[in-house]
Amino acid sequence: MRSTTLLALLALVLLYLVSGALVFQALEQPQEQQAQRELGEARERFLKAHPCVSNQELGLFIQEVADALGGGANPETNSTSNSSHSAWDLGSAFLFSGTIITTIGYGNVALRTDAGRLFCIFYALVGIPLFGILLAGVGDRLGSSLRRGIGHIEAIFLKWHVPPELVRVLSAMLFLLIGCLLFVLTPTFVFCYMENWSKLEAIYFVIVTLTTVGFGDYVAGADPKQDFPAYQPLVWFWILLGLAYFASVLTTIGNWLRVVSRRTRAEMGGLTAQAASWTGTVTARVTQRAGPTAPPPEKERPLLPPPPCPEQPVGRPRPPTSPEKPEPPSSPTASALDYPSENLAFIDESSDTQSERGCALPHVPRGRRRPNPSRKPARPRGPGRPREKGVPV
Repeated sequence: MRSTTLLALLALVLLYLVSGALVFQALEQPQEQQAQRELGEARERFLKAHPCVSNQELGLFIQEVADALGGGANPETNSTSNSSHSAWDLGSAFLFSGTIITTIGYGNVALRTDAGRLFCIFYALVGIPLFGILLAGVGDRLGSSLRRGIGHIEAIFLKWHVPPELVRVLSAMLFLLIGCLLFVLTPTFVFCYMENWSKLEAIYFVIVTLTTVGFGDYVAGADPKQDFPAYQPLVWFWILLGLAYFASVLTTIGNWLRVVSRRTRAEMGGLTAQAASWTGTVTARVTQRAGPTAPPPEKERPLLPPPPCPEQPVGRPRPPTSPEKPEPPSSPTASALDYPSENLAFIDESSDTQSERGCALPHVPRGRRRPNPSRKPARPRGPGRPREKGVPV
């Protein structure tokens, strides 16, 4: 991700956070002030009804009650009464362990002992990655099952000659609709029946749980009147399937955004290429209208001119040479300017190159023998002509 895109995304998230903070403050702060006023009025009424209790003693008692409630105590249960419901029975402890490895952490029940907190550290470090692996596997299986079922529906739509683009849109909507029906709407009605919550409270608990926010103000199975022992383990299995579904939805959205980003990048590359081609065309037209280009300055010309070619004898045509691409003289000049210690090598290479490119060796007339026939003639540097019949070697 580019730095400009990252900064823009950071600014968008910060703006979203500030706007959310302002909305929550406007909605919740009056309720908090009202609750604080009601608590003050209740304290005043209690002190007037019980003048033997001081204000300080009442404050300490309220603090102890708040700590006990935070530890999971139920204010409606008397310590002398026999109650089968406990915050740490097997079902509640199972749900608490599930909230650790799923990182939900409702907070309605918290650990109070040092041994429990120490065990929780190692339990979370091992359990969270283990649950992540399980969640990936369940999400893969669940997504495959849903997509397989939706694939049959897509085949029916294609038989009805529905356009493929519309079929893709309908399949995505069906995927979201079936998932919401199974993991959001159905649990909402179940919690309304089992917990005596309103529909808003139930769907609020469902969304807060499946997004792993877990405020803890509403927790399934926390009511002491709930006597079904397997209720909270079943709630945890619903959390597992719901998180797997949400993970598959987020993966699908991420893949879609990746494809859209790739297509956008390809389209921008095409537009850039078209703009570059248009710019080159306009530049060429302007250059042609301006006339021939000026000769290069003196400092860019080669310092050492190529050696002159020996003249050919009159009456003999130059042998045909194979066409080769001429090398621009700027390359050796640049190397000679850049590396002064290699000027001699540059002269040698340039003379050989010129003799190979455009200079033919002098031709020996017919009938005349070479002065030293025993010695092996030197190999011509330029492209040789084909040997003629009757010419002695």
